[in-house]
Amino acid sequence: MPAEGRLPAQRFDSEGRSHVSIRAILILAAPLMVTNAIQAALNLTDTWFVGRLSTDSVAAMSSIYWLVMMFVLLFSGVGLAVQSFVSQAYGSRRRARAARATWSGAWASLLTAPIFIGMAFLGAPMLRPFGLDTDIETLALSYWEPRMWGAAIGTMQWALLSFFNGVGATRVTMLIALLITIANVAANQFFMFELGLGMAGAAWGTNAAQLLGLIVSFGVFLSQRYASEFRSRLMWRPNLSLMWRQWRIGAPVGVMYGADLLGVALLQLMIARIGTAPAAATQIVMMLTSIAYMPTIGVATAGTTLVGQAIGAGEREWAARLGNVVIMICVALMAGIAVILLIIGPWVLESFVSSGDAAAAATVSLGLLLLWPAAAYQAFDGLYFGSSFCMRAAGDTQVPALAALGLSWFLFVPLAHALVFEPGQGWIDFLPQYGLGAMGGWLALMGYAMILGLSMLFRWRSGRWRTLSLS
Repeated sequence: MPAEGRLPAQRFDSEGRSHVSIRAILILAAPLMVTNAIQAALNLTDTWFVGRLSTDSVAAMSSIYWLVMMFVLLFSGVGLAVQSFVSQAYGSRRRARAARATWSGAWASLLTAPIFIGMAFLGAPMLRPFGLDTDIETLALSYWEPRMWGAAIGTMQWALLSFFNGVGATRVTMLIALLITIANVAANQFFMFELGLGMAGAAWGTNAAQLLGLIVSFGVFLSQRYASEFRSRLMWRPNLSLMWRQWRIGAPVGVMYGADLLGVALLQLMIARIGTAPAAATQIVMMLTSIAYMPTIGVATAGTTLVGQAIGAGEREWAARLGNVVIMICVALMAGIAVILLIIGPWVLESFVSSGDAAAAATVSLGLLLLWPAAAYQAFDGLYFGSSFCMRAAGDTQVPALAALGLSWFLFVPLAHALVFEPGQGWIDFLPQYGLGAMGGWLALMGYAMILGLSMLFRWRSGRWRTLSLS
């Protein structure tokens, strides 16, 4: 009978040889996969609620949603970095350090509140250069402003959930995510339709649901169970040195995901410029592909925990073996879900448009075509998530961030501009313009995702992360 080892996800076969236990990885990842599937459902629910308003509202969400997510992730890396510090502290059996890292992440996240409040007033000048239809821009701004006012709540929420992920309490993360999703559905109905706030109500619904999740997260973190083992009630004092180290590790994480999402946001804006149906189809397919990567992020997040714990235990060779298996699982999962997306697409797309809307048929028809390039790059997204999340556990975030930034700004965005716009239609006249519309943008996204995934795998396999320290 195979025996469990002393290292994370380690097992021994009947002959005493050490192996990575895929079963142990999946047991840890399963609640996180559900958590991220819940997040995908939350995104789809928001799109469904907005679709009940009008196709223009879906197009407006398309033009602003990824800009919102870009700024949220850009300034939320410090919260995401908490998991790296917590997992290494847990692996080295220094429980109080894990609680101290969590408090430091929460304090550092609180400092983002003035930044987000300032961003709320910059929506109009930010969107003006993109030449959106006046009605679309007005709807987009009605979502942007309240969403920015409450964005710091989400950054603090990530810091708390990163603690639970780092110590392997992934079921707690799952239950809190479920609570937020249920609350968001009720809040959307209340703010959007009962109060008649429309697009702004969708933002307020998200803010209210995340605030509830943050309160519950703090309640669990300060409960007797974690207070006795981790001294969570005693580690609350701000530690400036630790906060700085977390910013140093977390800021590149935010830049990496922010750069990625900014490229996607600009793609959305390009497509929104050429028509309502292409913008709505792109938004719906973007939401559908989140079904693919959200569960995979659950496996990748488990990889951050396990690799970090192995590093904390002083076993970097074992951390490398763990990371390789996590990346393999991520690729296989993404490839499988890509096939499912192609199969269910024709049935699902129609549920996200209003049957009485004049643009509904064109939106569904185009969406079915866009599913093909979207499905083609999913396995490469598996390489990207698996590799980058495992490197994050070791604090290797700066070079991956620069790679993502460079590929997004100097490859993806110019290529998308060239493929989407017809001559004379684009923002920058000296770039070639081939007029492929929304399909051109998705082909650019496909190429970018493939190159980015391969570059992250190369960085992981180089082993540079083995030489880094979080202290």
